[in-house]
Amino acid sequence: MSAESDRDGAEKAPLAAPGHLAEAQDDHPLPARHRALRIAIMVLGGLGVLLAVNQQFLLNLFGFQPLGNSYLYYLIGIFLATAFLTLPISTALTGKLIWLNVILALLALVSAGWLGHHGLDIIQKGWEYDAPLTADIMASILIVLVLEGVRRAGGPILLATALLFGTFPLYAGHMPGFLWGTQFAPIETVRAHVLGVESIIGIPMQVVAELVIGFVIFGSVLVITKGSDFFMELASALLGHSRGGPAKVAVMGSGILGSLSGSVISNILTSGPFSIPTMRRVGYPATYAAAIESCASTGATLMPPVMGTVAFVMASFLGVQYSTIVIAAIIPALLFYAALLLQVDMFAARRGLHGLPKSETPDIWPVLKRGWPYLLSLGVLIFVLMGLRLEARSPYYASLVMLVATAFNRETRLTLSRAKELVFDVAKNVSNLVAVLCGIGLVVGGLSYTGVAGAFSRELLLYAGGNTALMLIAGAVTSFVLGMGMTVTACYIFLSILLAPALVQAGLNPIASHLFILYWGMLSYITPPVALAAITAANVAGSKPMQTGFTSMRLGLPLFVLPFIFVYDPALIMVGDWLSIAERVGITLVALWAVTSAFESWIYKVGRIDLLSRVVFGAGGLLIIVPELLTSLIGAGLLVAVIAINLMVQRRGRDAEA
Repeated sequence: MSAESDRDGAEKAPLAAPGHLAEAQDDHPLPARHRALRIAIMVLGGLGVLLAVNQQFLLNLFGFQPLGNSYLYYLIGIFLATAFLTLPISTALTGKLIWLNVILALLALVSAGWLGHHGLDIIQKGWEYDAPLTADIMASILIVLVLEGVRRAGGPILLATALLFGTFPLYAGHMPGFLWGTQFAPIETVRAHVLGVESIIGIPMQVVAELVIGFVIFGSVLVITKGSDFFMELASALLGHSRGGPAKVAVMGSGILGSLSGSVISNILTSGPFSIPTMRRVGYPATYAAAIESCASTGATLMPPVMGTVAFVMASFLGVQYSTIVIAAIIPALLFYAALLLQVDMFAARRGLHGLPKSETPDIWPVLKRGWPYLLSLGVLIFVLMGLRLEARSPYYASLVMLVATAFNRETRLTLSRAKELVFDVAKNVSNLVAVLCGIGLVVGGLSYTGVAGAFSRELLLYAGGNTALMLIAGAVTSFVLGMGMTVTACYIFLSILLAPALVQAGLNPIASHLFILYWGMLSYITPPVALAAITAANVAGSKPMQTGFTSMRLGLPLFVLPFIFVYDPALIMVGDWLSIAERVGITLVALWAVTSAFESWIYKVGRIDLLSRVVFGAGGLLIIVPELLTSLIGAGLLVAVIAINLMVQRRGRDAEA
């Protein structure tokens, strides 16, 4: 898993995967031009990783084992400094004003390092409420640096959001109605944000420190050791020769690779240069091929066992183990990829497209034989994550197993040059995450310290009058709009504070409510005008970005529908007995088949259908989804009627020709 690469932290400022360091250097040429800075970045990244490993495994290296808050300050100092060295002040000033970046990096190291050194004093002496002058100065410096970091990594919209809610305690006492809250003086606000435990070093940063860094390392190791090549070959061996095979390879390959990396943009940059040209070769239009890749990669953040950063944050907010989120997300993720496979297969059937020749697809057994290190490390990851429930340590064990297992092959072993790439990539990805999530921490702290978050949820519940459908629609629209201007993690954290409590109080399943927000926030990846995944894939395919975005939105239709299904029917997130779960999964599969058939104008064993049949068939699919017997029976009746009428018309046509 690499940074958001949401995983999610770099969603709005895409980073290349480790296998694409050249592209990364082109985007940010500063490290490539200045060897000393590149070395400094690797040193900082290595120091940060060593600190995380020391803390996670309680190694007490050199007699150093910092307290929880000190550890967080040290990480912020290291990776915020790295962010200043890797991210330009602006695109127009890339590679310029290096001296300013160095000064900011040093200030980050000094201010956060000083606070980390005095971590025990902050707790024991209550500096959050009454701190000495030096602590106030260091806290003030750090909060300014955090704002600059979030501007560089997250963009102006996320900066404006952090400023608006970060400064909210300054004027909360003058706000009307439910927006009224406890008001703070300026220095009290700074102390609360920096020295308190609910803002900059709150849940978002705690999740990065305790969980995400390990998965970033795992994702980087996977690509550095050419694991992405193996999974694409595996998908090609299984599906490459079938009808529309290259598109199915893109769906399956991106799904598998994404399940281990959790990254959308890196997934496209890794698999897209292979999958998109191959799809075009067998007859898929460039726009359609790019849309398939963007949708398949977007599903990466939904696909267990490694989901995006937001999934780890979700587990912390809900107070459940990460494995609980993984189990809940399995069925919706599989349904999404099943719908994609159905669509690309129907498109191929309608256009008469074929797969790759058998001679151009690898044999399955040689592929599996070569890829045993990745399958072994995946097994270790799942066993430690789900079996032993050692969530934070699982990616470290899996990464170590992968590095050892791949050492037997000259092409995959970790050489010195690859080790440098690995450290540089981890440093860059984690620094983006830290820069973004520290800024999001200001939002969390501003709403938490003033007490407005709870008041907002109560007012929303009151205005909705207990109408959950109205609340869900409002939440979907809000998630979608916010997702256009900020990362998925930022969008989720914001709404998990304001909206999710109201949904839970209205009687909806807590995990389903939080997943609902996540899914709708993710739609910005494939929906114009933002459509970051679609635009990235369009650049690879050479297609028109907006046209690719609209095609991606149509292909990603299950993402629009699924959240409403599992919110009202928690069986799809593994809540209930196995019989009811199997029943609802089967019904949902039929419904998705019907809806995708309507969109692709094709029904299996029937063939192409006209517009009226498409409308009726799609409506029947939507009716089947409703968890009520009568509507499901009506929907099934519509499906049977459309199939019967079309078969009858075809038979009469054949008889007339005869």
